Amino acid sequence: MRAAAGLAAFDTHAGHAIDDDANYQWRIAQRPEGNVRPGDFEWHATDILDPGEGEVLLRTHYLGLAPVMRMYMAGTANTGDATLGPGDVIHGRGVAQIVKSRHPDWREGEMVQGQMGWQTYKVSRMTPQEKFFRMPKNSLPAALGAGVLGMTGLSAHAGLFACGDPKEGDLMVLSGAAGGVGSMVSQMAANVVGCDVVGMAGGPEKCTFIREHGCSAAVDYKADDIEARLDELCPDGIDLYFDNVGGETLQACLERLRMHARIVLCGSISEYTRDVPFRLPNYTRLRATDSVMRGFFVYNHLGRWRSVMDEIAGWIVDGSLKPVQDIEEGFQSMPRALANLYYGANVGVQCCSVRGEPEEWL
Repeated sequence: MRAAAGLAAFDTHAGHAIDDDANYQWRIAQRPEGNVRPGDFEWHATDILDPGEGEVLLRTHYLGLAPVMRMYMAGTANTGDATLGPGDVIHGRGVAQIVKSRHPDWREGEMVQGQMGWQTYKVSRMTPQEKFFRMPKNSLPAALGAGVLGMTGLSAHAGLFACGDPKEGDLMVLSGAAGGVGSMVSQMAANVVGCDVVGMAGGPEKCTFIREHGCSAAVDYKADDIEARLDELCPDGIDLYFDNVGGETLQACLERLRMHARIVLCGSISEYTRDVPFRLPNYTRLRATDSVMRGFFVYNHLGRWRSVMDEIAGWIVDGSLKPVQDIEEGFQSMPRALANLYYGANVGVQCCSVRGEPEEWL
């Protein structure tokens, strides 16, 4: 599924070639205005460095994509990371293999996932700030570490369970249901907890997709009158709203809360490219229904990383969760992969395959 009109310009990057004789990078050429454009990205090649004492050399296999990456490029991300500017390597997490190690705690051949940046190699001291974790050696593909068994999975789990307090029988509305976090939340809520999930997605293909991945009904935000459709599907109100888009959709759900409802603020992609920030006019609806609206920052939940990843992996193995990753092939496709998110062209977790699955790993 691709939104060809806006994305065709990104195909020009396919002419770049990579090999193992250099470290290839995507850097910020200029700060994006509105949706990302090809001119916002700069292709760069540099030497592959040898690790020094206490360092490792990482070779990238997969990279994950998230809407926050455009905010890194624009210098507006409020994540605690260093502010980026033109000429800097774009931030991003990925899955890599340690090919050389002079670090006492990390062995050559291990697969890890962490802050790689948009590059094909990286020398790292494996500091806590880079948030590297070992990939578990199991039957699941290493690619899942770029999303479902990565920060996207942690976001979905923390948002739903730590913040949403879902209960069996809850009527839950989920915006961005076809996206990376949404496609996991819908299945966890329906298949693990037993919620009745009404999902929102754009277009008939995505609406079909979300009905096959945990949603009992779909709202097509491109074709439907959202408020009328919510009244039809949720006549007695909403117990839990998981918000991935913000803006007018959040406003509409606030008007339809049951008593003691919960709202989880995960993302607000509809607001990221607005010139004027959205002002929520009806937040006082929370008072009338004794409801709670709670935001969260995924990095504040890193202390539960291992237990959450083990739980998600278990759901994948037992069939409760079908992992969905939309993979662009080739490091050359990274700008297009990010644009997919803003043009609504992805389904599931957006990733990029740099080298594919490793032949052998510890």
